Amino acid sequence: MKEACGVVGVVTPGRDAAWSCYDALYALQHRGQESAGMAAYQDGRITVTKDNGLVSHVFADAALSALGGELVIGHTRYSTSGSANWTAAQPVYRSAGSAGFALAHNGNLTNTAALAAAAGLETSHYLSDSDLVAELLAREIERGATLPAALAEVLARAEGAFSMVVLEAGALHAVRDPHGFRPLCLGRLGPPEAPTGWVAASESPALDVVGATLVREVEPGEMVTITASGVTTTRLLAPAAGPQRLCIFEFVYFARPDAYLLGHQVHSARRRMGERLAHAAPVAADLVMGVPDSGVPAAEGYAQASGIPFGHGLVKNRYIGRTFIAPDPAQRAAGVRRKLNALRETITGRRLVVVDDSIVRGTTTRALVAMLREAGAAEVHLRISSPPFAWPCYYGIDTPTRDELLAARYDLAGMRDFIGCDSLAFISLADLRDAVGLAEGCCDACLTGEYPAPIPVTLDGARGRW
Repeated sequence: MKEACGVVGVVTPGRDAAWSCYDALYALQHRGQESAGMAAYQDGRITVTKDNGLVSHVFADAALSALGGELVIGHTRYSTSGSANWTAAQPVYRSAGSAGFALAHNGNLTNTAALAAAAGLETSHYLSDSDLVAELLAREIERGATLPAALAEVLARAEGAFSMVVLEAGALHAVRDPHGFRPLCLGRLGPPEAPTGWVAASESPALDVVGATLVREVEPGEMVTITASGVTTTRLLAPAAGPQRLCIFEFVYFARPDAYLLGHQVHSARRRMGERLAHAAPVAADLVMGVPDSGVPAAEGYAQASGIPFGHGLVKNRYIGRTFIAPDPAQRAAGVRRKLNALRETITGRRLVVVDDSIVRGTTTRALVAMLREAGAAEVHLRISSPPFAWPCYYGIDTPTRDELLAARYDLAGMRDFIGCDSLAFISLADLRDAVGLAEGCCDACLTGEYPAPIPVTLDGARGRW
């Protein structure tokens, strides 16, 4: 399960925006660790700098100093479609228009083959759905359309998830899909009566780090346009029927704990998940511990509600990437030991409640339980702050196929036996929604199989992975 990407757009009239964009990307590094990039507009041209690696590796001081300009967009990437090599890094650039345009995208389109076929293009020629969208936009512009008009035309035919920032001569556009699958918010630099700049970003901590104030979230189907003169909004696409469908895993796992989504702070929601787990799945134990990082707030909530002491039983190596992106089970299991190490004096002889955010394939969880038993745990009771993950996501999270998902292969007892824990319990969907504070308003297709937007199908008509 790879995360969605992170996008940023910064407009600071009268001063260079690249350093602010760099800081904002740093705050979104958890959303993508394969590559990073920026595109800046200055003196009638757009300059793009991007490379594989972390934000700090791609942008040395010299590279940032060379990226002048009052309008800058940025991107951190995990590959949910296309290649993970350098050429697929974003922002994507096309030369159409007076200065061309650059695009940074978070999400995943589900009808790229149909979009390409309608334009007489081969999907294999494009490295990602972002690259394909850029090509379709360029064709519209070459026919005489403005960039906003091209966005309206192309995105009206797109299906799936997209939150994107698009840069052209003198303007930055932030656009969100009609369902609102992936987050996107707007922030203001300076006081309300005299703003000194504007920021659009995937998560609110990217605003905090540059000193911007969260104004609001970009609405599903809305386009926010930022220039040196200020902000205007356009209803670019008709919103989908019903409430917006922000991915519920943004609350469970993906978003930073200090982020605000739909008016709710993520850290508080995760604590409430643990509290509800404690009431629904109690167990006699000596210590509650969380799996760093997103399992810790839920563990604190479980401890608070159960009265069992909370403690830290695992130390995380902060320089190791996400273990679930390793290509095979043996490497994923080895990745657990590189990333986490047990505190033996805390664990030995104790009955543990171990709180984690999710179980996908189950191989990393099984390795974690084995590690705790080797460290001397008397019992390991696993509590998960999301319901069983049983369906693939097609809207911006690169999940395994259904037959690789543990919850699609086993019942609760089978999952417990596979993992090797003494007991296993998941939060219910009703309790998760209650903890988040949204009875409706989230996409939970990976938990229910109920997809709010069209998804790819295999030739036999069954749901399949694109």
